[in-house]
Amino acid sequence: MTTTAYDGPRADIGVIGGSGLYALLDGEQVEVDTPWGAPSDPLTIAELSGRRVAFLPRHGRDHRFPPHRVNYRANLWALRSVGVRQVLAPCAVGSLRADQGPGTVVVPDQVVDRTWGRAHTYFDEPGAVVHVAFADPYCPNGRAVALAAGRARDLPVVDGGTLVVVNGPRFSTRAESLWHQAQGWSVVGMTGLPEASLARELALCLTSVALVTDLDAGLEHGQGVTHDEVLRVFAENIDSVRDLLVDAVGQLPPADADCTCRHALDGQKLPFDLP
Repeated sequence: MTTTAYDGPRADIGVIGGSGLYALLDGEQVEVDTPWGAPSDPLTIAELSGRRVAFLPRHGRDHRFPPHRVNYRANLWALRSVGVRQVLAPCAVGSLRADQGPGTVVVPDQVVDRTWGRAHTYFDEPGAVVHVAFADPYCPNGRAVALAAGRARDLPVVDGGTLVVVNGPRFSTRAESLWHQAQGWSVVGMTGLPEASLARELALCLTSVALVTDLDAGLEHGQGVTHDEVLRVFAENIDSVRDLLVDAVGQLPPADADCTCRHALDGQKLPFDLP
């Protein structure tokens, strides 16, 4: 594998935005080459809340990549290449709990992978035997900051819960939704993995901020959730989510602060150098 050294503008915090967050930053557009291909779009790097931030639209600015076609490996690699070590990853989710309806912000502490066919690791070549701990998939420091920012804004924020990630692009059947509920999981989305596990393989701190846009099929009546409904509720709550992210960016620990996430690769022999 060959890598190209990046020598452009730097940032220490990354924000991977979903629907409705494409205009979070107005700054310099930066193209980053990665060994895994191109990220979803050029990064936008600018100052936000006194910090240098790199914003990346997860699906591309024109939403051209469905969840199972996002180049997650290139996205996370590009962020690390520009200096990012802490990532905030907002996303839209369906709720599996009647008491956590549309507009609720869940900061999950666990994740379940029900995806398939996605490039889910950087270490898949012969001889690249690297195993990272993933028992606690999200950054404890980032989670604490996101929760504090949400509470300070008086948002309906929930501390903890399990995000189950399905492959999409279709929504769940009622049977699948009822199964997810029976497991005690909280919300369901399509983009949380392999995003979080790839961040861990790069020793990045990642925090998911999940906005509930609908009740999942097992809780709803009628035809169930629609894409238009998801976009409508996200648009209604976008200002609140943006405010939470802006506040959280300013409250995250310094770039050189220590964290358990940063030690994910300690003691392991990597088959290539990290950017």
